Amino acid sequence: MEKNKRVFVFDDNAEILELCTIILEDAGYDIRTSSTSNDIIGQVQAYVPDIIFMDNWLPDVGGIDATRALKAHETLKSIPVIYFSANNDVKTLAAEAGADGYLSKPFDIQELEDVIRKHLAI
Repeated sequence: MEKNKRVFVFDDNAEILELCTIILEDAGYDIRTSSTSNDIIGQVQAYVPDIIFMDNWLPDVGGIDATRALKAHETLKSIPVIYFSANNDVKTLAAEAGADGYLSKPFDIQELEDVIRKHLAI
């Protein structure tokens, strides 16, 4: 059996992290969450996800800088990063960060799963 796809969600809102965990585990994904983008490279290297969701408002290192750090990293830059924000300019923020896509909050379960399937080609 193929191993589950791994999703890493970065968000400072515990309710969003809990909601994503429930939705994604139910859909058969392995999930890790973090409320901070501190040591973003180390966190991602420790898990090696198939896809990353990145909130804009994160303590210390914001989502834009965290995404740019991942996209500048030789071995991590190929992991799709989906910008994930309630900001009404999420598309512009995603482009500024160099993200592979974006998902506006609030989102519905189907939108979340569709974004993952699109970027992982499953």
